[in-house]
Amino acid sequence: MLQLRELSLEEMGDLAEIIPGPDPELKATIRPISQFEPDTTRPIIPVCEPTLTGNELKYVTQAVESNWISSAGSFIRDFERKFADLSGARYGVACANGTVALHLALATLGLEPGDEVIIPTFTMIATANAVTYCGARPVLVDSEPCTWNMDINQVEDRITPRTRAIMPVHTYGHPVDMDALRAIADRHGLLLLEDAAEAHGARYKGRPVGSLGDAACFSFYGNKIITTGEGGMVTTNNEGIARLAWNLRDHAFSHERHFWHKVVGFNYRMTNLQAAIGLAQTEQLEKFVGMRRANAAHYSALLATVPGITTPPEADWAMNVYWMYGILVDEKEYGLNRDQLRKALAERGIETRTFFIPMHCQPVYFDQYRGQRFPVAEDLCRRGFYLPSASSLTRAEIERVVRAIGEARGR
Repeated sequence: MLQLRELSLEEMGDLAEIIPGPDPELKATIRPISQFEPDTTRPIIPVCEPTLTGNELKYVTQAVESNWISSAGSFIRDFERKFADLSGARYGVACANGTVALHLALATLGLEPGDEVIIPTFTMIATANAVTYCGARPVLVDSEPCTWNMDINQVEDRITPRTRAIMPVHTYGHPVDMDALRAIADRHGLLLLEDAAEAHGARYKGRPVGSLGDAACFSFYGNKIITTGEGGMVTTNNEGIARLAWNLRDHAFSHERHFWHKVVGFNYRMTNLQAAIGLAQTEQLEKFVGMRRANAAHYSALLATVPGITTPPEADWAMNVYWMYGILVDEKEYGLNRDQLRKALAERGIETRTFFIPMHCQPVYFDQYRGQRFPVAEDLCRRGFYLPSASSLTRAEIERVVRAIGEARGR
């Protein structure tokens, strides 16, 4: 029977200091407001929620009426084509979720036990797990403080004869410096796979993420900029990767005859119902990105006067899509630590989420990376959390959140 890896805070030593406390209890509250701010009457502002304002119901109804509701149907092909096109890629391979998109892309490489893939330690655990599913080993690098993405200056030092790929993560919607990584990958004969789960519509030097590496992987979970409820996509300009990913996604059925398999495949298919929602969402991607960026600009302008709050970055060569609007809290300057501020916001009906806990601090990976330290990622984990970030967030709700941050500080 599978044994869970229990990890006490005592065993973690001083790393325990960065681990966030329990999520605070969210309390519904109605604030007295003027007639000119009706959008602030919601008792709770969720940290994120989908925006389903387009053709979602129309297309799902068409799928139901056509009787094509499973893993075949025109919406899957249409969704793959349209999303790939918006990502600047020739091919899109729709699949069940973002995690299996990562696994599917990595599986096309034929990784073997002992192979290595370089990833940031500051990421959602799916990035590391997808490498582990292949029998390979995630090799960790720290983050850079200016973008919160993987520190490219550390990557080359992590390359060994067993390294097969580099897998950067466009953290919270901010692109990685892909030209620098491309040069490293080419110099060492490595594949470059983008984890773009959080970065729909983001751009790097004017180019869309999803077409900057050999392949890219997206998630369409309910909190993503566009969603299918659950779902994922591999995008690529490499026909060989696309064809192999399509085949592996569908049990690796042979083209020669049905129930004839030459390699171990997976059932990673997306349903036509999900793709119908995805197509409707993709039609609105530009609008959703504009809404996220406008909300981020409003947040940043209001928070600029709050001491001790660091707002999310945007390099001059990047277009951040602000999947989540994350802030860092300086306890000495602000007067409260991150967890105390989250509690104060929860008491005012404002839901938040902490930043990722780095891979080297996770119980399941702790022994593998015991003794390794990544100070920037650890600081991001210690001080960071997301404010409400949905595309449909109103200016009045943003103002309510920022007002609550000011009130919690006692000003």
